[in-house]
Amino acid sequence: MKLTLAEPKYLKESISVISELVNEARFKIGPDGIELVAMDPANVAMVIFKLLSSCFVEYDVNKEFTIAIDLGRLKQVLRRSKPNDVLSLDIEEDKLKIQLKSNTTRVFSLPIIELEEKEQKIPQLSFPVTIKTKSEILSSAIEDADIVAESVSFIAEQNKFSLQAEGDLNKAIIDIKQGEETNIVSDSKEKITSKYSVEYLKKMMNGSKLADKVTIQFNKDYPLKLEYKEIDKVVISFVLAPRVENE
Repeated sequence: MKLTLAEPKYLKESISVISELVNEARFKIGPDGIELVAMDPANVAMVIFKLLSSCFVEYDVNKEFTIAIDLGRLKQVLRRSKPNDVLSLDIEEDKLKIQLKSNTTRVFSLPIIELEEKEQKIPQLSFPVTIKTKSEILSSAIEDADIVAESVSFIAEQNKFSLQAEGDLNKAIIDIKQGEETNIVSDSKEKITSKYSVEYLKKMMNGSKLADKVTIQFNKDYPLKLEYKEIDKVVISFVLAPRVENE
């Protein structure tokens, strides 16, 4: 295996985001790219990641295989990469070798670990609502909600998407209307509402470092799916369980 990235930010920022939710993870490396599907320790959030082979200037993978890595350690190494570095990945003697090369050459080795947990399967989900908007619009709305409460309701109606957070005394309503920056498609004639954890959403918003746009999908009291995609480069998606409160 020999993989070379001329733009390390796609791997660097992806691992930074994923490590906020997952401590250790299994990567599947195959002809089409590097993939990961992992749950956070509380089983509240799933992250689905693919770094496409077309993102690499060199991508030499003869057969599909899997490695597990401590993401905290990997994040620390990748944080040392600079924008003009060429990043190479290789495997030698049960270690992941990471080379950062520009005016200097730096080589780091990380142990490949054993993971006992079973391989995660991507759930089959059906959504009546799909919203595409600028990443910064959603990030700003979550920051607004964070001032008020620990959870936020996503509300979809025809041509209208809003977020609502309510604390003991405070309340925030953020309306995002259909327009040039936002496209709302709903198969339901009824209002659809579902509530999610702001703490988890804040971690997921870091996907905006990878892509300018986000796709939002949800249903009533149903998991939320967020997808950030940079064409021919990287896709990172999150599935977040709803907060269903007892009456």
